[in-house]
Amino acid sequence: MLNSVRLKASLIALASASVMMVTPIASANAAGYIANYDAYVIAVEPWDSLNMRKWPASYSQKVAEIPHNGQWIWVQRCVIKEYGSDWCKVSYDGSWGWVNSRYLVQH
Repeated sequence: MLNSVRLKASLIALASASVMMVTPIASANAAGYIANYDAYVIAVEPWDSLNMRKWPASYSQKVAEIPHNGQWIWVQRCVIKEYGSDWCKVSYDGSWGWVNSRYLVQH
């Protein structure tokens, strides 16, 4: 009986971990739209930069950054977030990542 309880607990923990690992990927494939345009950065202080993230979430790993006055950022596509701002997959200076759309304006 004790082994059965431990096995159930282990399976539940494994399933929970699997769901948590898949969540960012599911978010990246959420409802969205193709963008395909050039943009530039707005509303970022001169002493700061816009972080590019691995997935469309502020807690996601930072992969690169765009200067406060960044220009010619290629916006490939964006995802619509139910709560909060949309996120866009962008290319800048050879790097790909996700940025919050409120900091981008189309050229």
